Amino acid sequence: MECGQCGARLAVPRNASTVQCTHCRGVTRVERHGAVGFVRDVITNIAGGRHTRPQLPAGPRRFSEAGYPIVHGKKRALLVGINYTGTEDELQGPINDVNCMKFLLTLKYGFPSDCILVLTDEERNPNRRPTKSNILLAMRWLVYGCSSGDSLVFHFSGHGTQVDDQDGDELDGKDEAICPLDGDLNGYIRDDEINEAIVRPLVHGVTLHAIIDACRSGTVLDLSNLWQKNKYGKFQWVDQNARTGAWKNTSGGHAILISGCAEDDDSQDGVGDDTMVMGALTYSFFAAAWSAHRPLTYGQLLSKTRAIIADCNTDSQSHCNLPAAIAPLVRKVVNFSGVQEPHLSSSDKFDINRRTFML
Repeated sequence: MECGQCGARLAVPRNASTVQCTHCRGVTRVERHGAVGFVRDVITNIAGGRHTRPQLPAGPRRFSEAGYPIVHGKKRALLVGINYTGTEDELQGPINDVNCMKFLLTLKYGFPSDCILVLTDEERNPNRRPTKSNILLAMRWLVYGCSSGDSLVFHFSGHGTQVDDQDGDELDGKDEAICPLDGDLNGYIRDDEINEAIVRPLVHGVTLHAIIDACRSGTVLDLSNLWQKNKYGKFQWVDQNARTGAWKNTSGGHAILISGCAEDDDSQDGVGDDTMVMGALTYSFFAAAWSAHRPLTYGQLLSKTRAIIADCNTDSQSHCNLPAAIAPLVRKVVNFSGVQEPHLSSSDKFDINRRTFML
């Protein structure tokens, strides 16, 4: 079989459920179809693939065919915003969230604009629409060939959900998932799949920041540690390792998730009339990061984000220190209802009051 990330040929041990690539360190699931399935696949291939055309490996060839950017430098990002336009689940803010996040990454943190891949449901290019297969392929693009010193960002704004856990690795019996544009037809993207795609391939010296503005997104990367209050009201790292012992960590890199709410909360979509609407977490994260005149620690970033959310819950006309190109629109219309706490999880424990946040 071939590696799901770089396309290299893999030797599969007998009865193995997963196998790690010796080239890119990516982990690929082993699908076994039995003798009947094997014979059917052989006949299909001989007959010219009348059933389903085999998928190309998720390497440079597939990225090129999809028109994804050729990465240069040490920074790249994948931004996904889904408004679900024309459905009963339509949102107003996600595409605006993505546009503002790109603004922040390029102007504040120096990401090359041609190393940022954007998927939204307003795109006409079929390869840039946020379907399940496109998002998974774009995730492979994000981490492909990453090396020490690389800074990667994954931002998702849209719907999130929970589904029954199928492999027994969740303490609450539920998998968190994000909802692609075709989720009702082709299924959601579970936390197991996200972890396999963008967490496990991270090699030493690579840092991934994921900002997920969706409901029920507290542990959607399946990271090992959650920053949470204990019974005495004091924050500490809480172990989130899979109870089955399944390996969910990186290959030496560091993954950090800032999410819109806990696993059982709903993320708030901003509301406004005739002007720009943004999701609650994206707006507050954007304002906290942009207005900082000096580097923030992770603790300061979380505190500022919480404070901005609280201000907006009190006053929907809250005036934040935003860039001139955006402030006249956003400051008038973002309106958050209900309480929403940003959450932090990480593949490794660290002192959030000492480590500097940097993308």
